[in-house]
Amino acid sequence: MRLLPRGLFGRLVLILLCGLVLAQLVSVYLNLSERDQLLYRASGMQMAQRVADISKLLDSVSPGDRRRIVAAFDAPPLAISLDRPLRVDKRDAPEADIRRSVFATVLRFALGEGLRLEAVSAARVPERYGPRPPGIAPGTPMMQHGMRAGALPAMHPESLFFVVQVALRDGTVVTFDSLVAPQAAEMPLRLGLTLLVLLATVVTLSLVAVRWVTGPLSALASAAEKLGEDIHRPPLPETGPTEARRAARAFNTMQQRLSRFIADRTRILTAMSHDLKTPITRMRLRAEMLEDHALRAKFAQDLQDMESMVTQTLDFMRDASAGETVRRMDFMALLESLQTDYQDMGNRVEVEGRIAQPFSGRPLALRRCLTNLLDNAIRYGKRATLRAEEAADQVTIRVLDQGPGIPEEEFEHAFEPFVRGESSRSRETGGTGLGLGIARNIARAHGGDLVLQNRPGGGLEAILTLPRSA
Repeated sequence: MRLLPRGLFGRLVLILLCGLVLAQLVSVYLNLSERDQLLYRASGMQMAQRVADISKLLDSVSPGDRRRIVAAFDAPPLAISLDRPLRVDKRDAPEADIRRSVFATVLRFALGEGLRLEAVSAARVPERYGPRPPGIAPGTPMMQHGMRAGALPAMHPESLFFVVQVALRDGTVVTFDSLVAPQAAEMPLRLGLTLLVLLATVVTLSLVAVRWVTGPLSALASAAEKLGEDIHRPPLPETGPTEARRAARAFNTMQQRLSRFIADRTRILTAMSHDLKTPITRMRLRAEMLEDHALRAKFAQDLQDMESMVTQTLDFMRDASAGETVRRMDFMALLESLQTDYQDMGNRVEVEGRIAQPFSGRPLALRRCLTNLLDNAIRYGKRATLRAEEAADQVTIRVLDQGPGIPEEEFEHAFEPFVRGESSRSRETGGTGLGLGIARNIARAHGGDLVLQNRPGGGLEAILTLPRSA
Protein backbone atom coordinates (compact mmCIF):
# COMPACT_ATOMS: atom_id res chain seq x y z
CA MET A 1 0.00 0.00 0.00
CA ARG A 2 1.21 3.52 -0.80
CA LEU A 3 0.19 4.80 2.64
CA LEU A 4 2.53 2.40 4.43
CA PRO A 5 6.01 3.78 5.24
CA ARG A 6 8.77 2.40 3.06
CA GLY A 7 11.48 2.35 5.72
CA LEU A 8 11.89 -0.13 8.56
CA PHE A 9 11.92 2.73 11.09
CA GLY A 10 8.57 4.07 9.87
CA ARG A 11 6.92 0.65 9.81
CA LEU A 12 8.08 -0.27 13.31
CA VAL A 13 6.90 3.11 14.62
CA LEU A 14 3.52 2.65 12.90
CA ILE A 15 3.05 -0.82 14.42
CA LEU A 16 4.01 0.37 17.90
CA LEU A 17 1.80 3.45 17.71
CA CYS A 18 -1.22 1.46 16.50
CA GLY A 19 -0.72 -1.06 19.29
CA LEU A 20 -0.32 1.65 21.93
CA VAL A 21 -3.35 3.62 20.77
CA LEU A 22 -5.48 0.46 20.68
CA ALA A 23 -4.30 -0.53 24.17
CA GLN A 24 -5.09 2.95 25.49
CA LEU A 25 -8.57 2.92 23.95
CA VAL A 26 -9.32 -0.48 25.48
CA SER A 27 -7.99 0.77 28.83
CA VAL A 28 -10.21 3.86 28.68
CA TYR A 29 -13.22 1.74 27.78
CA LEU A 30 -12.62 -0.68 30.63
CA ASN A 31 -12.04 2.13 33.12
CA LEU A 32 -15.19 3.96 32.12
CA SER A 33 -17.28 0.76 32.04
CA GLU A 34 -16.13 -0.27 35.49
CA ARG A 35 -16.69 3.24 36.81
CA ASP A 36 -20.15 3.30 35.24
CA GLN A 37 -21.08 0.09 37.02
CA LEU A 38 -19.72 1.37 40.33
CA LEU A 39 -21.65 4.62 39.98
CA TYR A 40 -24.82 2.73 39.13
CA ARG A 41 -24.47 0.52 42.17
CA ALA A 42 -23.69 3.52 44.32
CA SER A 43 -26.79 5.34 43.08
CA GLY A 44 -28.94 2.27 43.74
CA MET A 45 -27.55 1.89 47.27
CA GLN A 46 -28.21 5.57 47.96
CA MET A 47 -31.84 5.17 46.91
CA ALA A 48 -32.21 2.10 49.14
CA GLN A 49 -30.76 4.01 52.10
CA ARG A 50 -33.13 6.93 51.43
CA VAL A 51 -36.14 4.62 51.36
CA ALA A 52 -35.03 3.08 54.64
CA ASP A 53 -34.48 6.47 56.31
CA ILE A 54 -37.91 7.77 55.25
CA SER A 55 -39.56 4.54 56.44
CA LYS A 56 -37.92 4.86 59.88
CA LEU A 57 -38.98 8.50 60.08
CA LEU A 58 -42.61 7.65 59.22
CA ASP A 59 -42.61 4.83 61.74
CA SER A 60 -41.44 7.16 64.48
CA VAL A 61 -44.22 9.77 64.11
CA SER A 62 -47.96 9.71 64.61
CA PRO A 63 -50.30 8.79 61.71
CA GLY A 64 -51.42 12.41 61.49
CA ASP A 65 -47.88 13.70 60.90
CA ARG A 66 -47.09 11.10 58.28
CA ARG A 67 -49.10 12.93 55.59
CA ARG A 68 -47.05 16.07 56.00
CA ILE A 69 -43.79 14.12 55.89
CA VAL A 70 -44.91 12.22 52.78
CA ALA A 71 -45.84 15.51 51.07
CA ALA A 72 -42.39 16.87 51.83
CA PHE A 73 -40.49 13.87 50.43
CA ASP A 74 -42.87 13.02 47.59
CA ALA A 75 -40.91 14.40 44.63
CA PRO A 76 -39.28 12.80 41.58
CA PRO A 77 -37.41 10.58 41.24
CA LEU A 78 -39.05 9.20 44.43
CA ALA A 79 -42.84 9.04 44.83
CA ILE A 80 -44.38 8.00 48.19
CA SER A 81 -47.88 6.79 48.88
CA LEU A 82 -49.68 5.68 52.09
CA ASP A 83 -52.89 4.60 50.39
CA ARG A 84 -51.88 1.92 47.91
CA PRO A 85 -52.84 -1.62 48.85
CA LEU A 86 -50.34 -4.45 49.10
CA ARG A 87 -50.92 -5.66 45.55
CA VAL A 88 -47.55 -5.20 43.81
CA ASP A 89 -46.79 -7.51 40.91
CA LYS A 90 -43.58 -9.24 41.99
CA ARG A 91 -42.66 -10.53 38.54
CA ASP A 92 -39.56 -8.73 37.32
CA ALA A 93 -37.98 -8.43 33.93
CA PRO A 94 -35.26 -11.12 33.63
CA GLU A 95 -32.46 -8.57 33.19
CA ALA A 96 -33.66 -6.64 36.27
CA ASP A 97 -33.97 -9.62 38.61
CA ILE A 98 -30.33 -9.56 39.85
CA ARG A 99 -30.39 -5.85 40.52
CA ARG A 100 -33.74 -6.16 42.35
CA SER A 101 -32.26 -8.84 44.57
CA VAL A 102 -29.22 -6.67 45.40
CA PHE A 103 -31.47 -3.65 46.00
CA ALA A 104 -33.77 -5.68 48.30
CA THR A 105 -30.84 -7.09 50.28
CA VAL A 106 -29.36 -3.66 50.94
CA LEU A 107 -32.81 -2.29 51.82
CA ARG A 108 -33.55 -5.07 54.37
CA PHE A 109 -30.19 -4.41 56.01
CA ALA A 110 -30.87 -0.66 56.15
CA LEU A 111 -34.43 -1.09 57.60
CA GLY A 112 -33.16 -3.04 60.56
CA GLU A 113 -35.48 -4.61 63.17
CA GLY A 114 -39.16 -3.71 63.46
CA LEU A 115 -39.79 -2.68 59.82
CA ARG A 116 -40.63 -5.29 57.25
CA LEU A 117 -39.96 -5.22 53.54
CA GLU A 118 -43.13 -6.55 51.99
CA ALA A 119 -42.36 -6.45 48.25
CA VAL A 120 -39.87 -5.15 45.70
CA SER A 121 -40.58 -5.03 41.99
CA ALA A 122 -38.25 -3.79 39.27
CA ALA A 123 -38.76 -3.03 35.59
CA ARG A 124 -36.56 -1.55 32.84
CA VAL A 125 -37.51 1.97 31.79
CA PRO A 126 -38.23 2.59 28.10
CA GLU A 127 -35.95 4.98 26.22
CA ARG A 128 -38.68 7.63 26.43
CA TYR A 129 -40.77 7.49 29.56
CA GLY A 130 -44.28 6.79 28.32
CA PRO A 131 -45.47 3.18 28.63
CA ARG A 132 -46.36 2.31 32.22
CA PRO A 133 -43.81 -0.06 33.81
CA PRO A 134 -45.13 -3.37 35.16
CA GLY A 135 -46.52 -3.14 38.70
CA ILE A 136 -47.43 0.56 38.53
CA ALA A 137 -51.14 1.10 38.38
CA PRO A 138 -52.75 4.15 36.74
CA GLY A 139 -53.14 7.13 39.06
CA THR A 140 -50.09 6.35 41.18
CA PRO A 141 -48.24 9.29 42.77
CA MET A 142 -45.46 8.88 40.18
CA MET A 143 -47.93 9.86 37.50
CA GLN A 144 -49.36 12.69 39.56
CA HIS A 145 -46.09 14.58 39.91
CA GLY A 146 -45.69 15.61 36.31
CA MET A 147 -43.83 12.49 35.21
CA ARG A 148 -46.32 11.79 32.46
CA ALA A 149 -45.58 10.60 28.94
CA GLY A 150 -42.89 12.74 27.39
CA ALA A 151 -42.24 14.63 30.67
CA LEU A 152 -38.84 12.98 31.28
CA PRO A 153 -35.79 13.35 29.07
CA ALA A 154 -34.24 10.36 27.35
CA MET A 155 -33.40 7.70 29.91
CA HIS A 156 -30.17 5.76 30.24
CA PRO A 157 -30.76 2.27 28.80
CA GLU A 158 -29.79 0.76 32.16
CA SER A 159 -32.35 2.77 34.18
CA LEU A 160 -34.81 0.77 36.35
CA PHE A 161 -38.13 1.51 38.10
CA PHE A 162 -38.29 0.08 41.62
CA VAL A 163 -41.65 -0.29 43.39
CA VAL A 164 -41.04 -0.95 47.11
CA GLN A 165 -43.61 -1.58 49.86
CA VAL A 166 -42.55 -1.40 53.50
CA ALA A 167 -44.80 -2.34 56.45
CA LEU A 168 -44.45 -0.07 59.50
CA ARG A 169 -44.84 -1.33 63.10
CA ASP A 170 -48.50 -0.38 63.22
CA GLY A 171 -49.24 -2.23 59.97
CA THR A 172 -49.31 0.80 57.65
CA VAL A 173 -47.93 0.01 54.21
CA VAL A 174 -45.77 2.69 52.61
CA THR A 175 -45.26 2.42 48.83
CA PHE A 176 -42.18 3.93 47.18
CA ASP A 177 -41.91 4.43 43.41
CA SER A 178 -38.26 5.19 42.60
CA LEU A 179 -36.22 5.64 39.46
CA VAL A 180 -32.61 4.47 39.64
CA ALA A 181 -30.43 5.58 36.70
CA PRO A 182 -26.67 5.39 36.28
CA GLN A 183 -24.85 8.64 36.84
CA ALA A 184 -22.90 10.26 34.05
CA ALA A 185 -19.51 8.56 33.89
CA GLU A 186 -17.41 11.13 32.15
CA MET A 187 -13.68 10.62 32.05
CA PRO A 188 -12.07 12.24 35.11
CA LEU A 189 -9.38 14.80 34.38
CA ARG A 190 -6.82 12.87 36.43
CA LEU A 191 -7.50 9.66 34.48
CA GLY A 192 -7.22 11.49 31.15
CA LEU A 193 -3.96 13.15 32.12
CA THR A 194 -2.57 9.86 33.42
CA LEU A 195 -3.35 8.07 30.18
CA LEU A 196 -1.97 10.96 28.12
CA VAL A 197 1.31 11.05 30.06
CA LEU A 198 1.60 7.27 29.83
CA LEU A 199 0.97 7.34 26.08
CA ALA A 200 3.49 10.15 25.50
CA THR A 201 6.13 8.40 27.61
CA VAL A 202 5.72 5.05 25.90
CA VAL A 203 5.69 6.66 22.43
CA THR A 204 8.90 8.58 23.19
CA LEU A 205 10.64 5.50 24.53
CA SER A 206 9.42 3.49 21.52
CA LEU A 207 10.81 6.05 19.08
CA VAL A 208 14.16 6.05 20.86
CA ALA A 209 14.23 2.24 20.96
CA VAL A 210 13.31 1.89 17.28
CA ARG A 211 15.90 4.48 16.25
CA TRP A 212 18.49 2.71 18.39
CA VAL A 213 17.72 -0.60 16.70
CA THR A 214 17.43 0.69 13.11
CA GLY A 215 20.31 3.17 13.34
CA PRO A 216 23.04 0.58 12.57
CA LEU A 217 20.98 -0.68 9.62
CA SER A 218 20.74 2.84 8.19
CA ALA A 219 24.48 3.30 8.64
CA LEU A 220 25.11 -0.04 6.90
CA ALA A 221 22.85 0.93 3.98
CA SER A 222 24.61 4.31 3.60
CA ALA A 223 28.01 2.63 3.72
CA ALA A 224 26.94 0.15 1.03
CA GLU A 225 25.83 3.04 -1.22
CA LYS A 226 29.09 4.93 -0.67
CA LEU A 227 31.18 1.82 -1.31
CA GLY A 228 30.53 2.09 -5.04
CA GLU A 229 31.83 5.65 -5.02
CA ASP A 230 34.96 5.01 -2.98
CA ILE A 231 36.23 1.50 -2.32
CA HIS A 232 38.84 2.96 0.05
CA ARG A 233 36.31 4.71 2.30
CA PRO A 234 36.88 4.43 6.09
CA PRO A 235 35.60 1.18 7.63
CA LEU A 236 32.17 1.07 9.25
CA PRO A 237 32.24 1.48 13.07
CA GLU A 238 31.59 -1.89 14.71
CA THR A 239 29.26 -0.66 17.44
CA GLY A 240 25.71 -1.32 18.61
CA PRO A 241 23.95 -4.64 19.31
CA THR A 242 25.64 -7.96 18.62
CA GLU A 243 23.83 -8.44 15.31
CA ALA A 244 24.75 -4.92 14.17
CA ARG A 245 28.41 -5.45 15.10
CA ARG A 246 28.47 -8.75 13.19
CA ALA A 247 26.95 -7.09 10.11
CA ALA A 248 29.43 -4.18 10.30
CA ARG A 249 32.35 -6.60 10.73
CA ALA A 250 31.20 -8.66 7.73
CA PHE A 251 30.81 -5.48 5.65
CA ASN A 252 34.30 -4.27 6.57
CA THR A 253 35.75 -7.67 5.72
CA MET A 254 34.00 -7.62 2.34
CA GLN A 255 35.31 -4.11 1.66
CA GLN A 256 38.88 -5.15 2.49
CA ARG A 257 38.65 -8.20 0.21
CA LEU A 258 37.23 -6.13 -2.66
CA SER A 259 39.93 -3.52 -2.19
CA ARG A 260 42.67 -6.18 -2.24
CA PHE A 261 41.12 -7.84 -5.30
CA ILE A 262 40.94 -4.58 -7.25
CA ALA A 263 44.46 -3.62 -6.18
CA ASP A 264 45.84 -7.02 -7.25
CA ARG A 265 44.03 -6.83 -10.58
CA THR A 266 45.27 -3.29 -11.18
CA ARG A 267 48.88 -4.32 -10.46
CA ILE A 268 48.58 -7.23 -12.89
CA LEU A 269 47.11 -5.05 -15.62
CA THR A 270 49.74 -2.37 -15.01
CA ALA A 271 52.50 -4.95 -15.36
CA MET A 272 50.88 -6.32 -18.52
CA SER A 273 50.60 -2.81 -19.93
CA HIS A 274 54.24 -2.13 -19.21
CA ASP A 275 55.33 -5.44 -20.69
CA LEU A 276 53.24 -4.92 -23.82
CA LYS A 277 54.51 -1.41 -24.44
CA THR A 278 58.09 -2.65 -24.74
CA PRO A 279 57.48 -5.02 -27.71
CA ILE A 280 55.14 -2.46 -29.28
CA THR A 281 57.92 0.11 -29.12
CA ARG A 282 60.37 -2.35 -30.71
CA MET A 283 57.87 -3.17 -33.44
CA ARG A 284 57.34 0.53 -34.13
CA LEU A 285 61.10 1.02 -34.52
CA ARG A 286 61.36 -1.92 -36.88
CA ALA A 287 58.35 -0.67 -38.85
CA GLU A 288 60.14 2.62 -39.41
CA MET A 289 62.86 0.68 -41.24
CA LEU A 290 60.42 -0.63 -43.85
CA GLU A 291 61.00 0.84 -47.31
CA ASP A 292 57.41 0.30 -48.44
CA HIS A 293 55.65 3.49 -47.31
CA ALA A 294 52.14 2.01 -47.60
CA LEU A 295 53.07 -1.07 -45.58
CA ARG A 296 54.89 1.08 -43.02
CA ALA A 297 51.81 3.26 -42.55
CA LYS A 298 49.64 0.20 -42.01
CA PHE A 299 52.05 -1.20 -39.42
CA ALA A 300 52.19 2.17 -37.63
CA GLN A 301 48.38 2.39 -37.52
CA ASP A 302 48.04 -1.13 -36.16
CA LEU A 303 50.64 -0.48 -33.48
CA GLN A 304 48.96 2.78 -32.53
CA ASP A 305 45.62 0.95 -32.21
CA MET A 306 47.24 -1.73 -30.05
CA GLU A 307 48.80 0.86 -27.75
CA SER A 308 45.54 2.79 -27.50
CA MET A 309 43.65 -0.41 -26.70
CA VAL A 310 46.12 -1.35 -23.96
CA THR A 311 45.91 2.12 -22.39
CA GLN A 312 42.10 2.32 -22.52
CA THR A 313 41.70 -1.23 -21.25
CA LEU A 314 43.83 -0.34 -18.25
CA ASP A 315 41.73 2.80 -17.67
CA PHE A 316 38.54 0.77 -17.88
CA MET A 317 39.64 -1.96 -15.50
CA ARG A 318 40.89 0.38 -12.79
CA ASP A 319 39.19 3.30 -11.08
CA ALA A 320 39.56 6.20 -13.48
CA SER A 321 39.38 8.67 -10.62
CA ALA A 322 41.67 6.82 -8.21
CA GLY A 323 44.07 9.10 -6.39
CA GLU A 324 42.20 12.31 -7.28
CA THR A 325 40.63 14.19 -4.40
CA VAL A 326 37.16 15.69 -4.46
CA ARG A 327 37.12 19.47 -4.60
CA ARG A 328 34.78 22.30 -5.48
CA MET A 329 34.88 23.18 -9.15
CA ASP A 330 33.25 25.50 -11.68
CA PHE A 331 31.35 23.17 -13.99
CA MET A 332 30.72 25.86 -16.60
CA ALA A 333 34.45 26.57 -16.78
CA LEU A 334 35.03 22.86 -17.48
CA LEU A 335 32.40 22.79 -20.24
CA GLU A 336 33.68 25.98 -21.86
CA SER A 337 37.26 24.66 -21.71
CA LEU A 338 36.19 21.49 -23.53
CA GLN A 339 34.33 23.56 -26.11
CA THR A 340 37.44 25.64 -26.78
CA ASP A 341 39.69 22.57 -27.08
CA TYR A 342 37.42 20.86 -29.59
CA GLN A 343 36.88 24.04 -31.61
CA ASP A 344 40.64 24.49 -31.83
CA MET A 345 40.77 21.02 -33.43
CA GLY A 346 38.17 22.09 -36.00
CA ASN A 347 35.16 20.40 -34.38
CA ARG A 348 31.76 22.01 -33.80
CA VAL A 349 30.78 21.92 -30.10
CA GLU A 350 28.07 24.13 -28.61
CA VAL A 351 27.26 24.75 -24.94
CA GLU A 352 23.68 25.43 -23.79
CA GLY A 353 22.27 26.18 -20.33
CA ARG A 354 24.18 27.19 -17.25
CA ILE A 355 25.30 25.78 -13.90
CA ALA A 356 25.65 28.67 -11.47
CA GLN A 357 26.49 26.90 -8.22
CA PRO A 358 29.89 25.27 -7.63
CA PHE A 359 30.02 21.48 -7.84
CA SER A 360 32.06 19.09 -5.67
CA GLY A 361 33.75 16.42 -7.77
CA ARG A 362 36.96 15.16 -9.39
CA PRO A 363 37.72 17.56 -12.25
CA LEU A 364 40.18 15.38 -14.20
CA ALA A 365 37.90 12.34 -14.05
CA LEU A 366 34.86 14.37 -15.14
CA ARG A 367 36.87 15.88 -17.97
CA ARG A 368 37.80 12.38 -19.12
CA CYS A 369 34.14 11.31 -18.90
CA LEU A 370 32.89 14.24 -20.98
CA THR A 371 35.76 13.86 -23.45
CA ASN A 372 34.75 10.26 -24.16
CA LEU A 373 31.13 11.34 -24.70
CA LEU A 374 32.13 14.23 -26.97
CA ASP A 375 34.47 11.95 -28.96
CA ASN A 376 31.59 9.57 -29.61
CA ALA A 377 29.22 12.40 -30.53
CA ILE A 378 31.68 13.99 -32.99
CA ARG A 379 32.84 10.65 -34.40
CA TYR A 380 29.32 9.53 -35.29
CA GLY A 381 27.41 12.83 -35.55
CA LYS A 382 30.09 15.28 -36.83
CA ARG A 383 29.03 17.84 -34.19
CA ALA A 384 28.01 17.86 -30.51
CA THR A 385 25.97 19.95 -28.09
CA LEU A 386 26.59 20.15 -24.34
CA ARG A 387 23.36 21.04 -22.55
CA ALA A 388 23.75 21.87 -18.85
CA GLU A 389 20.85 21.64 -16.38
CA GLU A 390 20.97 22.46 -12.68
CA ALA A 391 18.69 21.36 -9.81
CA ALA A 392 18.89 21.67 -6.05
CA ASP A 393 20.11 18.09 -5.61
CA GLN A 394 21.87 17.22 -8.85
CA VAL A 395 23.55 18.41 -12.05
CA THR A 396 22.59 17.00 -15.45
CA ILE A 397 24.78 17.20 -18.56
CA ARG A 398 23.27 16.10 -21.88
CA VAL A 399 25.60 15.34 -24.79
CA LEU A 400 23.62 15.44 -28.04
CA ASP A 401 24.76 14.41 -31.49
CA GLN A 402 23.15 14.24 -34.93
CA GLY A 403 24.28 10.75 -35.82
CA PRO A 404 22.17 7.72 -36.75
CA GLY A 405 21.58 6.62 -33.12
CA ILE A 406 21.39 3.00 -32.01
CA PRO A 407 18.46 0.62 -31.36
CA GLU A 408 16.93 0.94 -27.90
CA GLU A 409 17.64 -2.69 -27.08
CA GLU A 410 21.35 -1.97 -27.53
CA PHE A 411 21.53 0.89 -25.03
CA GLU A 412 22.89 -1.14 -22.08
CA HIS A 413 24.91 -3.40 -24.35
CA ALA A 414 26.81 -0.34 -25.61
CA PHE A 415 28.44 0.14 -22.19
CA GLU A 416 30.06 -3.29 -22.23
CA PRO A 417 33.80 -3.51 -23.08
CA PHE A 418 34.74 -3.57 -26.77
CA VAL A 419 31.11 -3.32 -27.87
CA ARG A 420 30.23 -1.08 -30.81
CA GLY A 421 26.90 -0.46 -32.49
CA GLU A 422 27.98 -1.93 -35.79
CA SER A 423 24.50 -1.88 -37.29
CA SER A 424 24.58 1.91 -37.35
CA ARG A 425 28.20 2.95 -36.79
CA SER A 426 31.21 2.21 -38.93
CA ARG A 427 34.32 0.55 -37.56
CA GLU A 428 36.35 2.74 -39.86
CA THR A 429 35.63 5.74 -37.64
CA GLY A 430 38.02 4.33 -35.02
CA GLY A 431 37.72 3.80 -31.27
CA THR A 432 38.07 0.73 -29.07
CA GLY A 433 34.53 0.44 -27.68
CA LEU A 434 35.64 1.34 -24.16
CA GLY A 435 34.79 5.05 -24.02
CA LEU A 436 31.19 4.67 -22.82
CA GLY A 437 32.15 2.09 -20.21
CA ILE A 438 34.87 4.36 -18.80
CA ALA A 439 32.47 7.32 -18.77
CA ARG A 440 29.83 5.36 -16.88
CA ASN A 441 32.42 4.14 -14.35
CA ILE A 442 33.40 7.74 -13.65
CA ALA A 443 29.75 8.80 -13.33
CA ARG A 444 28.98 6.03 -10.88
CA ALA A 445 32.15 6.76 -8.92
CA HIS A 446 30.57 10.18 -8.29
CA GLY A 447 27.30 8.57 -7.17
CA GLY A 448 25.55 9.37 -10.47
CA ASP A 449 24.84 7.49 -13.67
CA LEU A 450 25.05 7.65 -17.44
CA VAL A 451 22.23 6.52 -19.73
CA LEU A 452 21.52 6.71 -23.45
CA GLN A 453 18.41 7.55 -25.43
CA ASN A 454 17.57 8.35 -29.03
CA ARG A 455 16.51 11.89 -29.86
CA PRO A 456 13.07 12.37 -31.45
CA GLY A 457 14.55 14.30 -34.38
CA GLY A 458 17.40 11.86 -34.89
CA GLY A 459 20.70 11.36 -33.16
CA LEU A 460 21.79 10.02 -29.78
CA GLU A 461 21.60 11.68 -26.38
CA ALA A 462 23.91 10.71 -23.52
CA ILE A 463 22.49 11.88 -20.17
CA LEU A 464 25.02 12.30 -17.36
CA THR A 465 23.47 12.87 -13.89
CA LEU A 466 25.67 13.78 -10.93
CA PRO A 467 24.27 14.30 -7.41
CA ARG A 468 25.43 17.24 -5.36
CA SER A 469 27.36 16.36 -2.24
CA ALA A 470 25.49 16.86 1.08
